[in-house]
Parts: sequence; structure tokens; C-alpha cells
Amino acid sequence: MTIKNIILLGALAVAALASCSDEMDYKEYSNYDKKYVFNNFDNTVGFVTNIYSYLDYDYGIVGEGMLASACDEAEYSWRSGSINNFTNGALSANNAPSVFGFYGGIREANYFLANYKDCDFSEYQLNKDYANQMARFNRLPYEVRFLRAYFYFKLVSYYGDVPFYTDVISTDEANALGRTPAKDVLDFVVKECDEIAPHLPINYGTLENDAAAGETGRVGRLAAMALKARALLYKASPLFNTSGDKELWHQAALASKAVIDTCEENDLFLGQYKNLWGTDNWQNDEVLLARRIGDLNWLETNNYPRGVENGKGDNCPTQTLVDAYDMKSTGKAWDEDNSGFDPAKPYNDRDPRLALTVAVNGEKNWPSYNSTPLETYYGGANGEPLTGATPTGYYLKKLLDGSVNISSVNSNTKRHSWVIFRLGEFYLDYAEAAFRYLGGADATSAELTMSPREALNQTRVRAEMPEFPEGMSNDTFWKNYEKERMVELAFEDHRYFDIRRWKEGPQHANITEMKITKNSDGSFSYKRQIVKRVWDDKLYFLPIPHSEMMKHTSPDFKQNPGY
Repeated sequence: MTIKNIILLGALAVAALASCSDEMDYKEYSNYDKKYVFNNFDNTVGFVTNIYSYLDYDYGIVGEGMLASACDEAEYSWRSGSINNFTNGALSANNAPSVFGFYGGIREANYFLANYKDCDFSEYQLNKDYANQMARFNRLPYEVRFLRAYFYFKLVSYYGDVPFYTDVISTDEANALGRTPAKDVLDFVVKECDEIAPHLPINYGTLENDAAAGETGRVGRLAAMALKARALLYKASPLFNTSGDKELWHQAALASKAVIDTCEENDLFLGQYKNLWGTDNWQNDEVLLARRIGDLNWLETNNYPRGVENGKGDNCPTQTLVDAYDMKSTGKAWDEDNSGFDPAKPYNDRDPRLALTVAVNGEKNWPSYNSTPLETYYGGANGEPLTGATPTGYYLKKLLDGSVNISSVNSNTKRHSWVIFRLGEFYLDYAEAAFRYLGGADATSAELTMSPREALNQTRVRAEMPEFPEGMSNDTFWKNYEKERMVELAFEDHRYFDIRRWKEGPQHANITEMKITKNSDGSFSYKRQIVKRVWDDKLYFLPIPHSEMMKHTSPDFKQNPGY
């Protein structure tokens, strides 16, 4: 594949980064040779910015289906949706989504890293901004190395063992590669993050005499530390840690602690949950890296309720997810004794994050211009049997901007940014890793001075929920941990991978729907319905696409088991 093709692939396959005065300026290049790419600062920076465009986001990775609909977070409302292949037993090498597109970003990264040292910008040294431009240029290799490491991490998350290379190689050479063990690739990711983190700033806004001063959207030190921590968490998890090596959990806990400590040292703390979403979420101190998508309304079009003009209602939260939101007053699960749960008013007094994530029956002003309360009950304006209506009783709110209008007359768009890393995740990552290493919810050590329970309570308290108490059994802690993680990170592209790295596919295969009927007196009846889904252990990893299997010539390039 030529460099030209790589660039065009990146431009076509992934949405460009938004262009604003304080953001990276995305540019598409048709000229691609080394002389052009490294001819001046603008061309070189533009080439690197194009590598950023390979950063992923899940606003509908399979057709318009999110990975949330491939696990127990959501159910896709359209029976014909290809995302249903994940849950109906039909997933194969012929119909699975391919994420081999990350190799486009890897190839570009390798090309840059192989050639940037030959750059000679001496002809510009008399320009008044030369020193500032060189300061930014000298940081670019570290940004690129992060991006390459991130792409490899994502490939391992989906496939396990993957082809691995860090040099510029031909298409034939790439196709002759076997699959490198996932452990080795994750080791590479961790090593890269350790090496590049010191060369990246905590905050680009504080830079002086630097052409990147004030820019947002670029990789910083905390993003590198976050990638290391997440990679180590995955490496320690049962899917990859087949020997049960507890030291891997120790390393993962320390890495997450480093993220937390560095944030605190730089006055970065958990803020209001609601501010993590919306037009300006990229400015939130908790957000360590966000992928700029741009101004759009198709996310809202795909997920606004059926019955709202042009709304398709695609990815509908499950009752399984809703049940994970505890009662606010008591802190208990809905089905615990003395929880305060009222079956006639099932959404009252719930964890505030529920109202920010899920649109329920009777919801007012969703979207904001919709003056009619949602009717998700059978026969309602937004409910079955309307084609494409929610099968679960709910519609998605989180990630969507309710001020986006998708009507034929008054349509508009709003900026969207996908959160890749945020601080809240790493309190949860720490809680999990420390629990697995120390062996108890309240355990601490000289290095790990915050107990798993105390870490878990950080996101809980931020949401104004009661803390989990001392003295929980290990089974109780783990149950509550899984719930808290599901709630805090809902629809952020974690649950699908969490279930797999825990190797808990069978336990979470089925989902619960809520079937709502309206009674003659205007009240509602709520009935849970279990939906059985197909699970096969082959689903822990995606199949290698058939198209890739046909390209590769190495006998060591083998399909994942079961496909």
C-alpha cells in the first residue's frame, strides 16, 4: 500500500478532526512523497494530524449498532441490524466488522517515525516562529508513538494475537507476517507509554514558546499514562492472564494509581457527571483524551426515539442496565430488602446517572424540543408495535445532545467528541486491580494506600450516591464493582470488552427487557421479560475477516478458534 493510499484511507474511513482556532487543523493531502510531507512545518504537522484521524469512536461501529448492543447494555431495535450477529450465533469471518483499518494508522506512524529524523528545516530558521515550530515538531514523534501503541492495543482487544511490525514494509511483507502473541504486543504498548510519557506535557495550555501552545485534542502525558494503565489491566485480566499471575494485577493497580496521583498533583479531579457529555465536554478536566468527531446530528437521528420525527431509536438500553442503578436514598439495589423501590414508580429515587443515560416512559422534553412525554408502553407513540420502536422500554440519552433538532424544518448540528480516557475510569481500574491483588475490599498496602472500596466510592460519591460500607465480602464487593462500572461507564465502549476480559460471557449473555402496558385508570404495569441470547466462547475475540485471511500467506496467520 502506498503512502497516498494510506492517507486517503484515513480520510475516507474515519471522520476528520474538527477544525477550530484552538484545535488541531485537519488537512487532507493528495501529495504524499517524502519531500512533500517533510517539506515544511504545516505539511509535517498535517500528516501527523491525519494519523490522529484513525482514533476510534463508537457512535455505531457495526452499521448503526453500538457495541453496547453486542452485550447486555443495549438491544438493537431493528431485527435486521448486523450488530445482532453478535448475539444470535451468526457472527462469522464473512460478516464480522473489520478493525484492521487501524493498520492504516500504524503504517502512517511507521512512515513518519522512519523519516522524520531526516527533516531539515534550516531554511526556516530566520522565521520568527522557527523555535516555536521546532518545539512542536520535536514532540511529534512521541505523539505518533502513542497513537501507534493505542492502535495496537485496540487490535489486541478485538483479536488477541495480531500481526506486529514497527518498520516501513511492503504490502507483500505485511501479508507474510504471522500473529504476534497478545502478551508481547501489550508489553510493547506499556514500554512505549513509559518512554514517551515524560516527553509529553500535562497541559498544552501552559506551554510557552511552542507552536502547540493552547491546542486541544493532542496526546498529553496523562493520555500515555492512561493507555499504560488500561493495557496493564487487560494484561492482568483472565482473558490474557491465563496463568493467574497476581503480580500483573499489582502492576495494573500501580499504573492506575499513577494516573490518579498525577491528576491530583495537577489539580485535576472528578467533576459533575453531566458535564462529561455535550458540546464542550472536551474541555472537562476529567477528560484525558477525546476524539473530535465534528458537528453532526446523525448520532441523534440514529438513536432518538421512534415516533420523534426522523428518529430511528437504534440502540436501546436494557432493563439489565437499568437494574444496575441503585436506589439513591438507601444505596441498595432495587431488589434488596428495604431498598425503597416502588414497582409502580420504578424510576423514582434512583441513582442520578440513570436520568442522564436512559430515557424512560413518561420522560419529558426528550429530545429537548419534544413537548410530548415519551410513551414507550405497548401502543404508545414511541412503543411497540411501531416498527423499530424500543423492544426494551427505553431509549438512549447518554452521548446524545438533546438540543440537536432532527426535524425536517428546524434541523441543526452540534459538536461531538468521543471520550477515550477519563479520570473516572481509573478509580474503577484501580479498585479492580487492587482488589484482585490484595484480596479484599478494604485491604491496603504500603504502596496501595487506598482500598479497593475507597476507590470504588469515588465515582459513587461524585454521583451523590451513598458509599459502599466497610466489611463487604469478596463476592458482594465484586457484584457491586461490576454494577458500578456498568453504570459509570455505560455506552463508553467498556462493557463489551469487560465481559470478555473477565471471561464472564455466559453469565452476561441474556438480557432483560421491560414490557410496559397502560391500564384503564392511566397507571402503568411493568413486567420484566428475559431474552435469551446465544453465547459461544469463540466470541471472546472477533474472527479475522475472511478478506484478511485470503491476503495473508504465512502459515502462522491462523483464524481465531471457533470461526
